[in-house]
This record gives sequence, C-alpha cells and structure tokens, in this order.
Amino acid sequence: MTIWVPELAGIGPRYRELANAIAQAVRQGELAPGAKLPTQRRLAEALGVTVGTVTRAYSEAERGGWVSARVGSGTYVRGVDEGPAFSHVSAARDDNGWVDLSLALPPADVERDAALSRALSAVQADPVAMAEALDYQPESGLDWHREIYAEWMGRLGLPMAADELVIDQGGMNGIFIALSTLARPGGRIAAERLCYPGVISVAGQLGLRMVALDHDDDGLVVETLAARHDQQPFDVLYVMPEHQNPTTARLAEDRRTALVDFARERDVWLVEDGVQHLPVEQRGTPLHQLAPERTIFLFSVSKILSGGLRSGVMRVPSAMRERVATVVRNVSWMPPPLIASIVGRWITSGDADRQLARQFAELEARRNMVQETLAEFSPRTRPGGFYAWLSLPPGQRASQVVARLAESRIRVNSAEAFCVGSEAAPQAIRLCFSAARDRATLAHALMQVRDVLAVPAPSPWQTI
Repeated sequence: MTIWVPELAGIGPRYRELANAIAQAVRQGELAPGAKLPTQRRLAEALGVTVGTVTRAYSEAERGGWVSARVGSGTYVRGVDEGPAFSHVSAARDDNGWVDLSLALPPADVERDAALSRALSAVQADPVAMAEALDYQPESGLDWHREIYAEWMGRLGLPMAADELVIDQGGMNGIFIALSTLARPGGRIAAERLCYPGVISVAGQLGLRMVALDHDDDGLVVETLAARHDQQPFDVLYVMPEHQNPTTARLAEDRRTALVDFARERDVWLVEDGVQHLPVEQRGTPLHQLAPERTIFLFSVSKILSGGLRSGVMRVPSAMRERVATVVRNVSWMPPPLIASIVGRWITSGDADRQLARQFAELEARRNMVQETLAEFSPRTRPGGFYAWLSLPPGQRASQVVARLAESRIRVNSAEAFCVGSEAAPQAIRLCFSAARDRATLAHALMQVRDVLAVPAPSPWQTI
C-alpha cells in the first residue's frame, strides 16, 4: 500500500520541515480532509528519520490546526466541518513546555496562513503595487492604503476620513510618534497609575516625566485631574477608554465628556489608544469624536490580523498632521508600502472581517472558561478582550503567585509591570487567556491558577 511521503530539502530542523510539508499538502489538496496520515513508524522508515522526529512533526501540525490525533486510531487531516482551530501565535517557537499567559496575543487562526498567502499573491499580481513597494512614498502613506483603512474602520464602527489618517508601523510606533509630536522636550505626560508598559518605556526614552492619575472600576477618575494638573502640569494625557490595560475598565460615558471638557479648559492633548479592538456594543463614544481637534487616535492590526504585520493608522487632528509627518520622516521616512499593501489586500478580500468574527467567537469561549474556572476569585474580563484582571485574595502577594505559577511553567504578569513611576502596586495579576495555544492548554493552566490562588501563601521568615 502506497503511503504519503513528502520530499524534504534538508533545510532546518527535520521535524519542522515535515510539519510545514504537512501544512502545505493540506493547503494544496494533496492531503484531503479526513485522510489518515501514515503511522509515525512507517513514515520515519520512509524518510530515514527517527520516530521521535515524526511524532514531534505531527504534534506541530496538530498545534497548527492542520491535523487532529485520535487516541487508538491515528492522525487525520482536519475536516472542514470541524470548525476553525486556534493555536498559539508563536506555535513554531520551542517553548519548552511553558504556557505563556503574559502577552496579549491574538489566538492564532489556522485560516491566517492562507489569508496571508492570498494577500501576497494579490500584491504580487499588481504591477502598480509592486512598483510602489520599491519606491519612496509620502510620510502619511499612499492614498489608496488610507482609503482602504478608512472604509474598513467605518465598518468597524469608527468612521473617519482617509485624509485624517497617517499610516504607521503598529501601536508602539504610533505611541512614539504621538508623544514625540505632542509633548515638549523634558515635559510631562499623564496616564493612569496602572497603564500599558509601552507608554512608560517610550516616555523614558524621550526624556518625558510621567504623572500618575487615579482610576477605578469605571476608568479614569476625571474629577481629580484639575488638582493633579495644578500640582504637576502636563501637556499630554494617554488613555485606553474602551479596554484599559491591565484592569479591563471601560471609561464611563459621563467621564468621557468631563475628560474632554478638562482637556479643552487646560489645553491638554489626548492620545486615545484603541489598539485593543472590542465589538461595537462594548464600546462607548470615542474621544476623537468628542474632541477631534485635540485627540490622536491609535489603531493597529496587531490584535486582529497578526502582530508580525507592523501596520496601523493614527487619526490626527489637522493642526498636527504636518508635525506628525515630520516625526515619521525623522524616524523611518515613511511607513513601509509593501506591508500596507498586504494589509490592504487582506481587508478588501473580506478575510480581515472573517478573521475578526472568528476571533471574537474564540475569545468569548475562552472568557467563559476563565469566568467559570476562576469564579470564586471574581476575574474582570470584557467580551472581545484578551485578558483577565484578578485582584488576589487577602494574604496573597502577586510576586509570590507569579513565582509559584512559574514553578508550574505558567507565565502571568503582576501589577508591578504596569505601574507608573514609584506608585505602589496592588496585589493583582493579569492573565492573557488569548495567548494559550488552544483551549485544552488554557483549561489546564486555569486549573493551575485556581489551585495556586486557593492555597494561602507560605508564611514569610521572621526577621529580627
């Protein structure tokens, strides 16, 4: 009986080359849905490799969603009726058995590779796009790239005009450009006491001082802003109003209006981070709609399509567009047109919308797992969000919980990583349930977290 035996070029680790060959054979129809792969021993003999190599390759292919193993039966190509499979965005990386829940990564979609392939093929088939990719372009990006972004964002419930947009290289690049544009050298920027660490890092690199702002379950405590500004005047206020990182808080609607009033009264610029994109029903009124003249809005595809596609847009007030263009020119001259073309084809094909719909469904399933498994610890989550925020039980310390989970090869973040300046950190952890390679891995990790939180921390050594 003839078995499927791929040709391997002998480049790189053999198990990875075999796993890639399986994926390619499935994509090209050489291995049909439901087809049974050869046993590990037979394929190892045919290829002249060890059984362990084939076993590892099959595991990699299963993690990628191309095949599924059935106990006592064998390994089969996934059928179209089995639904989309999700795996870790870095599944190809050898993680040595660690479950890394410390990074806010989108759950990897097995359809993503095919979508990328289609986008690349579409760009390659377009001689104009190929010529544009090899030439210098405007600092704000090509007009047709901005038009595609504007149309897509309108469908996502974020209407804006193409001429308001500047294409950047993802959320971090957008933060760097925004702060470089708006803040005076050596000046101050404000952010919530717990905020995205990337902002803290950029502020440090730019020599900016940070002002820590009060926040609670409804987001930024706006009524304290005036007093804080009197004590430590700041030029820029950075905020994530829809899904605060790390607490998941959503800024209350009345606070949005009050924040805009404060910004206008004190002439403060707003940087609104919308990179963590939520379903429209989970969002409030965007700040850039309430105060378009003083708000830079950041959006990226890293939490929707792929973190490796360094592309996004900034919605920039007209008064600041020339200054933003100058910063872009000084930092990178222009956004890479090839990446923007790939993203553009991904969007116009409809693949981006389909991927986002699958992602929301997967995230909701995982969020429910978190709520059920950790119910006694009242995790804070949001539909469409990537992470949970857990305030620890009395007597538990975040540093000890992180260390005890690490003993089980599980990574999470303590609140310390998000603290502005020398602010005291609450005893809490952030757990990114989106990052687990699959639901089974997540279920195991959540049980480990539950067990650690349920056991009181050991008593510290007495000192004299």
